[in-house]
Amino acid sequence: MSTPPDAATLTPDQARALFRGGLRAPTAGWCAGWTQANLIAVPREDAYDVLLFAQRNPKACPVLDVTEPGETSASLFRGDLRTDLPGYVVYEDGVPVAEVTDATGHWRDDLVAFLIGCSFTFENALAEAGVPVRHIEQGRNVPMYRTSRPCRGAGALGGPLVVSMRPVPAERVADAVRVTARYPAVHGAPVHVGDPAALGIADLDAPDFGDAVDVRPGEVPVFWACGVTPQAAVMASRPKFAIGHAPGHMAITDARDADYLIP
Repeated sequence: MSTPPDAATLTPDQARALFRGGLRAPTAGWCAGWTQANLIAVPREDAYDVLLFAQRNPKACPVLDVTEPGETSASLFRGDLRTDLPGYVVYEDGVPVAEVTDATGHWRDDLVAFLIGCSFTFENALAEAGVPVRHIEQGRNVPMYRTSRPCRGAGALGGPLVVSMRPVPAERVADAVRVTARYPAVHGAPVHVGDPAALGIADLDAPDFGDAVDVRPGEVPVFWACGVTPQAAVMASRPKFAIGHAPGHMAITDARDADYLIP
């Protein structure tokens, strides 16, 4: 099963049905106008640490919704959190032990699921402002990098800031900042513009998650905080169990991008 050519025009229900049927694909550019979200689900005993970690690192971890223990849907996501994303990563003691398209066999009755804002939400606005979105142009997953910037820890949870990168023509950087700053609940304005080494990133062609994209002459790498940060914290802190989305393979929610746009 391949990505449909009309992915941008699908409704969340239609997209989730495809994922439930086994389609695995990065979701950038899917369901135009509908908000996408990162997923991290942890046992109830670890949920407070995740919530506090998110509160202390809101740029990277803007919480859009939280379930009760054992719930498999959310107020923003009427589908099934176990089956209706295109990919999941299962962690045991901080180590990825499985990548699946159906997490039902790994889901536990005590899991609390967090939906975290995703920068895919503002990509339509970037494109409408004339700012290129290279990974969509090239049909790739967005490149994501662990940085040398530590997040503020919470309880047993801590780890590095993860960022996504989009190359932007130098003359459009101010537009990219202006557009994305109006979406603070989905990471907002960039955390860094320019030299990747300032974030401890040695090679843009070797992302930790996702795919490398072309950075063309006259373009500047622009970095946004990324909702994969909680998964990097899981890998660094090694809690006993967690489930996250496969990076770039998001939960497509029933909220609208415009819901998170501020004047």
